[in-house]
Amino acid sequence: VAYTDFWGAYEAVLPSKRHQGVGKDTGLTSYIERFNNTLRQRASRLVPKTLSFSKCLQNHIGGIWYFIHHYKASLPL
Repeated sequence: VAYTDFWGAYEAVLPSKRHQGVGKDTGLTSYIERFNNTLRQRASRLVPKTLSFSKCLQNHIGGIWYFIHHYKASLPL
């Protein structure tokens, strides 16, 4: 299940079975912020001022794809 805020764009992209809108008072948005921070730290090709930054969109998509699959595989069952 993906916990997000109540922004309408999430409902258009995420399937309703896997999406749950939550407010900040529930404390579940900390998972979102943790994932965003982990993505920012581990996927350095998204930061323009690093040596690994790529100008090719396909490399960005591949880097994000690799990160998400590696991240999901490392989570405990």
